Amino acid sequence: MQLPFRSEIRNSPNQQTIKIFLSDETLDTKIKNHLQHFKEIELIEIRESMGQNRADENITIFLKDDVDINKMKASIDSSLWWYFEEDMVDE
Repeated sequence: MQLPFRSEIRNSPNQQTIKIFLSDETLDTKIKNHLQHFKEIELIEIRESMGQNRADENITIFLKDDVDINKMKASIDSSLWWYFEEDMVDE
Protein backbone atom coordinates (compact mmCIF):
# COMPACT_ATOMS: atom_id res chain seq x y z
CA MET A 1 0.00 0.00 0.00
CA GLN A 2 1.26 3.43 -0.89
CA LEU A 3 1.61 5.93 1.94
CA PRO A 4 -0.63 8.99 1.65
CA PHE A 5 2.34 11.35 1.94
CA ARG A 6 6.09 11.66 2.30
CA SER A 7 7.89 14.60 3.89
CA GLU A 8 11.50 15.69 3.60
CA ILE A 9 13.63 18.44 5.08
CA ARG A 10 15.46 20.41 2.42
CA ASN A 11 18.36 22.76 2.98
CA SER A 12 18.49 25.71 0.65
CA PRO A 13 20.93 28.64 0.73
CA ASN A 14 18.19 30.94 2.05
CA GLN A 15 16.34 28.82 4.55
CA GLN A 16 15.42 25.25 5.40
CA THR A 17 12.11 24.04 4.06
CA ILE A 18 9.93 21.00 4.52
CA LYS A 19 8.56 19.46 1.36
CA ILE A 20 5.49 17.25 1.39
CA PHE A 21 4.77 14.91 -1.50
CA LEU A 22 1.21 13.60 -1.57
CA SER A 23 0.26 10.37 -3.28
CA ASP A 24 -3.04 12.06 -4.21
CA GLU A 25 -2.22 15.52 -5.57
CA THR A 26 -5.90 16.48 -5.71
CA LEU A 27 -5.52 16.97 -1.94
CA ASP A 28 -2.75 19.58 -2.24
CA THR A 29 -5.01 22.54 -1.52
CA LYS A 30 -6.85 20.77 1.32
CA ILE A 31 -3.57 19.82 2.97
CA LYS A 32 -2.18 23.33 2.50
CA ASN A 33 -5.26 24.70 4.26
CA HIS A 34 -4.99 22.04 6.96
CA LEU A 35 -1.44 23.15 7.78
CA GLN A 36 -2.23 26.88 7.98
CA HIS A 37 -2.91 26.62 11.73
CA PHE A 38 0.77 26.15 12.63
CA LYS A 39 2.00 29.48 13.94
CA GLU A 40 5.61 28.44 13.22
CA ILE A 41 4.95 28.39 9.48
CA GLU A 42 5.70 31.56 7.56
CA LEU A 43 4.53 30.46 4.11
CA ILE A 44 3.12 27.40 2.33
CA GLU A 45 3.35 27.05 -1.43
CA ILE A 46 2.21 24.38 -3.86
CA ARG A 47 5.06 23.97 -6.34
CA GLU A 48 5.91 21.85 -9.33
CA SER A 49 8.50 19.23 -8.46
CA MET A 50 11.73 18.97 -10.34
CA GLY A 51 13.74 15.80 -10.56
CA GLN A 52 13.23 12.13 -11.19
CA ASN A 53 10.85 9.82 -9.36
CA ARG A 54 8.95 12.71 -7.84
CA ALA A 55 5.32 13.60 -7.65
CA ASP A 56 4.42 16.33 -10.14
CA GLU A 57 3.73 18.73 -7.30
CA ASN A 58 4.81 19.22 -3.74
CA ILE A 59 3.80 21.40 -0.84
CA THR A 60 6.74 23.52 0.28
CA ILE A 61 6.66 24.85 3.83
CA PHE A 62 8.78 27.81 4.88
CA LEU A 63 9.26 28.18 8.61
CA LYS A 64 9.73 31.33 10.62
CA ASP A 65 13.23 32.10 11.88
CA ASP A 66 14.46 30.20 14.94
CA VAL A 67 11.97 27.35 14.56
CA ASP A 68 13.42 23.86 15.16
CA ILE A 69 12.85 22.22 11.77
CA ASN A 70 13.12 18.67 13.11
CA LYS A 71 10.45 19.25 15.76
CA MET A 72 8.31 21.03 13.21
CA LYS A 73 8.60 18.16 10.71
CA ALA A 74 7.51 15.73 13.46
CA SER A 75 4.53 17.96 14.30
CA ILE A 76 3.52 18.29 10.66
CA ASP A 77 3.89 14.53 10.07
CA SER A 78 1.78 13.82 13.14
CA SER A 79 -0.88 16.28 12.01
CA LEU A 80 -0.96 14.74 8.53
CA TRP A 81 -1.26 11.18 9.88
CA TRP A 82 -4.18 12.36 11.99
CA TYR A 83 -5.73 14.06 8.94
CA PHE A 84 -5.45 10.94 6.77
CA GLU A 85 -6.70 8.61 9.52
CA GLU A 86 -9.77 10.83 9.99
CA ASP A 87 -10.26 10.90 6.22
CA MET A 88 -10.12 7.09 6.00
CA VAL A 89 -12.69 6.74 8.80
CA ASP A 90 -15.10 9.07 7.02
CA GLU A 91 -15.26 6.94 3.87
